[in-house]
Amino acid sequence: MVVQDPHAAGLLLHDLSITVTEMFRDPDFYRAMREQVIPLLRTYSFIKIWHAGCSTGQEVYSMAILLQEEGIYDRTTIYATDFNQHALDLAREGVYAAEAARAYTMSYQRSGGSRSFADYYTSAYDHIVMDRSLKKNIVWAHHNLVTDQVFAEVQLILCRNVLIYFNKDLQARALSLFTDSLVSGGVLALGSRETLQFIDQEREFSALDVRQRIYRKKY
Repeated sequence: MVVQDPHAAGLLLHDLSITVTEMFRDPDFYRAMREQVIPLLRTYSFIKIWHAGCSTGQEVYSMAILLQEEGIYDRTTIYATDFNQHALDLAREGVYAAEAARAYTMSYQRSGGSRSFADYYTSAYDHIVMDRSLKKNIVWAHHNLVTDQVFAEVQLILCRNVLIYFNKDLQARALSLFTDSLVSGGVLALGSRETLQFIDQEREFSALDVRQRIYRKKY
């Protein structure tokens, strides 16, 4: 049986997990981050960000690029977590198919990027490799939102298009983790199909950007 075979269980878990992601997915979200969230982050001398459910890492590198362009990456640590170890290993390598670079470039430009996207990677045969300068402040770690506990106090949490795969009880548990992890005035960024409306934690947040599902913890 699968439960008695760790290797088989790992393969099944890999097949069941959702790893659909891309660089600067939903460019309007990153514009909102630049315009509304970055000014808040600038007020901290040291910034800690938790990217929960980071999958294969494209959106983590997108955030690193944004922070670098805004001049605050050097004082930032990004904790990028996922329960899929295989996805984490791919994320840590930062190697992606070259055929995706054109779409990534277009999304980067639409997000308000100020440089050439090609500045952030090198080409290697049919792949692109993310620049080492983007990796230096990223801590990749295994974490399961269903079973694990809070592990850091942070100013920003990104968990985009993850909770839609959870039932209400698991959503409540994850949101409780996020609430406990955020400092007062910290920011929670969810996916475009997720919301805090009609959820117990709603009263603890105010909407920073309703359309992009970005919220700020009240206290």
